[in-house]
Amino acid sequence: MKKIDHIGIVVKSIKDALKLYNDLLGLEITGEEILEDRGLRVAFIKAGDTRIELLEPLNDNSEVSGFLAKKGEGMHHIAYEVENVEEIIKNAKKLGLKPLSDEPKNGAHNTKVVFLHPKTTNGVLVELVEHQ
Repeated sequence: MKKIDHIGIVVKSIKDALKLYNDLLGLEITGEEILEDRGLRVAFIKAGDTRIELLEPLNDNSEVSGFLAKKGEGMHHIAYEVENVEEIIKNAKKLGLKPLSDEPKNGAHNTKVVFLHPKTTNGVLVELVEHQ
């Protein structure tokens, strides 16, 4: 692991969430993009040496729609930057940790990502991120 890459927070509306992060706290928005294949609009906000990722569902089938319906807005995951996500997937399996996919997915900002099931990571959804 290199560092904490970001903390993911599910929101109903990025625009509304920016009232807290940008307008009140004055944190810098470093990028916003749409991940059509995952049904997400994401915005990254610089918070010191890490970032906050706001995740807004684009539709009822997005990766976070179920979370939002069941738990409401809130912290979704913590992401760690790693050197080689494919190797991490192999090592995680050897250690009895359960990746949610066998291959990394394309993430925001030209990254490869994989999530680890929270039942195997002390109740926290963990994302492993490799910057390309």
